[in-house]
Amino acid sequence: MGKVNRRTTLKLMGLGAAFLAVGGRGLAQQAPTADQLVRGKDRRLLVLSQRPIVLETPYELLAANAERTPKEILYIRNNVDLPGYNTVEGANLEGWKVQVGGLVDKPFTFEAKELLSLPQQEVTMVLQCSGNGRTLYQPRPSGNPWKRGGVGNVTFRGVRLRDLLAAKGAKLLDKAFHITAHASRQGNAPEFVRSVPIHALENALLALSMNGEPLPAVHGGPVRLVFPGYFGVNHVKWVEKIEFTEGENTTTEQMPRYRVPAIPNTQLPFLPQEPGKTYPYSFQNSRPNWLVTLNSFIFAPLEGQTVRGPYVRVEGVAFNDGIAPIVSVELSTNGGRSWHRAELERTEKTFGWVRWRGTVYLRPGEHEVMARAWDAAGRSQPLDGNVAWNERGYEYSGVMRVRFTVS
Repeated sequence: MGKVNRRTTLKLMGLGAAFLAVGGRGLAQQAPTADQLVRGKDRRLLVLSQRPIVLETPYELLAANAERTPKEILYIRNNVDLPGYNTVEGANLEGWKVQVGGLVDKPFTFEAKELLSLPQQEVTMVLQCSGNGRTLYQPRPSGNPWKRGGVGNVTFRGVRLRDLLAAKGAKLLDKAFHITAHASRQGNAPEFVRSVPIHALENALLALSMNGEPLPAVHGGPVRLVFPGYFGVNHVKWVEKIEFTEGENTTTEQMPRYRVPAIPNTQLPFLPQEPGKTYPYSFQNSRPNWLVTLNSFIFAPLEGQTVRGPYVRVEGVAFNDGIAPIVSVELSTNGGRSWHRAELERTEKTFGWVRWRGTVYLRPGEHEVMARAWDAAGRSQPLDGNVAWNERGYEYSGVMRVRFTVS
């Protein structure tokens, strides 16, 4: 398998040695910053875990980059640490091989560099950890203490998986109901496998770049299998094996992790669970964190700010799974008794987030503004996000509230 180039590896080794040396001079108890853990990351990112690496984007940085999230501040939620890959530099394509098999008539193996000769496609999409917003649930569930910064809006570029199959002359067999992807285990990395429904093949992308640059090693370079509209855990980094399978895989990341309770054979998105209680997860009574839930964030004003009135500009972003367009974002300044529509940047279907803005009239003093999104499928956000409480704190989508002062 290919690795980050030798020069980068040596730099990382040097960085690690320097860090240990500093620790030996009496700073061993000082927690490392994000840039010390991942070369090229903004040091202001919040370190939620050092191994495997989990970094959260401070909300003010997310809001300050409302169009697209740069690699330097994009959150990281890794379940696996590959030796030498904790850098935002691109990983080396040379020698990286991926197997494609399972329920396909012609299994094959390809080298990552072969993808460069195939038609390239681009998609802008929301990349979000399914645990984002976990700390907003009460009581707080277990897991990394995400606030709202486990999300970003990025542009991936690469080759559609279906185009690769066509180029190889491979066809799926009748019972190929899922796509199951395996991450590399080089360096004795633990197993990481995820399955998604076969309909995700429509937009599945073997990504080689992000935001116009080689895909950063820490974000899955050189090849990451991306499913637009799905939560981040499904976009398997450092992919080395893709199988077409009849059922979901049975490894830990598919069961019991990354699931929420659900009523079998119903269309209910989740089963309301009494906060604080545990749940006997099984494949029959739960569903995976697959499709991104509808959400909206307020980027201005920020919590605790003082802004000039009486006309106050409120703006932010809204997003969903891309199945239906966002059709409205509403604002309330009286606790949800009345709502006013904001202006949307666009109203077509998209996997990226949609920017919105509105103006509210407010007298001097302290105020709270709420924002909720609707999409064309009739979906909206609950006023009380705790209604979807689950013991691992996944898929928070409650209406956002921001308190600020008008001068």
